[in-house]
Amino acid sequence: MNFELLAWQISTWAIPGLLAITLHEAAHGYAARALGDPTAERLGRISLNPLRHVDPVGTVLLPAALLLMNAGFLFGFAKPVPVDYRYFRNPRRAMVVVAAAGPAMNLLLAVIAAILYHAVELVPELAQDWLADNLENALRFNVLLAVFNMLPIPPLDGGRVAVGLLPHGPAMRLAKIEPMGILIVMGLFLVLPMLSQPLGLAIDPARWLLMQPAIAVIKFILTITGLT
Repeated sequence: MNFELLAWQISTWAIPGLLAITLHEAAHGYAARALGDPTAERLGRISLNPLRHVDPVGTVLLPAALLLMNAGFLFGFAKPVPVDYRYFRNPRRAMVVVAAAGPAMNLLLAVIAAILYHAVELVPELAQDWLADNLENALRFNVLLAVFNMLPIPPLDGGRVAVGLLPHGPAMRLAKIEPMGILIVMGLFLVLPMLSQPLGLAIDPARWLLMQPAIAVIKFILTITGLT
């Protein structure tokens, strides 16, 4: 194992990864507070301290496993911010706004990373490659995190947006899968590809559901920020 390369990869993924996940969760908390729910603030979850949002599996083990496996993509998740919908005047509308705030923050961070890339040549030459890798990874990670979280599978943000927008009957049926949602996600993106490879099937939901949409979003961001 090339430990120098591994150290470089970790150092250039850790900063954008932690910022993406921390600000994603903080955005949920700020949105909930703005709509009248003080729960996250009372529990100290409206915070820029990454340790308050770290989930051992989703924030540490899953990204590390994907990095070590050279999976070609990286994503993760943090502890969900607690939200009490009883505080909201319109709970379903509030669910959509609070859930969408996290992915919206990630897209904003991706745009900021692309804009800052124009300033890479202004830093000392020794730091240029490291900064460029951090910004490139910030762009990729934030877009992937946004796309991943907008999958319509509760408890992902997209699942909660869907529950808030669908008619009552379909919304309730979709909401019922939330206790199994993370298992469904892990099965789709980790278990299914591993089981299909020995059979020669090469089933890769990550490519269809994450990579292709993420590439399209990244190309759009590069275009609007003048990098292409």
